[in-house]
Amino acid sequence: MQTRLNAYRIMWLFVMFDLPTNTKEERKVAQKFRQTLMADGFSMMQYSIYHRHCVSDEYVQVHLNRIAKNVPDKGLVSVLKVTDKQFGMIVNFWGKNIKSMPDPLAQFELF
Repeated sequence: MQTRLNAYRIMWLFVMFDLPTNTKEERKVAQKFRQTLMADGFSMMQYSIYHRHCVSDEYVQVHLNRIAKNVPDKGLVSVLKVTDKQFGMIVNFWGKNIKSMPDPLAQFELF
């Protein structure tokens, strides 16, 4: 059975975190967490906010499990799941100018 991809089935994951960085060791742990997100296909949106495209809820669960395995002992990590339709309604502000998000690139995953 083939499932049609649409803006309500395709998901985006946002990982937002506030990790302690007071000591050298804490900074190292925070940097390692960032690196694991990027190795898993996340892109930095802001310094402590990363996002990733997922073609289905099943892929969301795979990435949630990976995040859960790498959460540091200290700090807060929150994950937000939104549909592609909701993601497309993001409004960004740069200074006093309003700009909408550029059209997302078509993405094809083979796993």
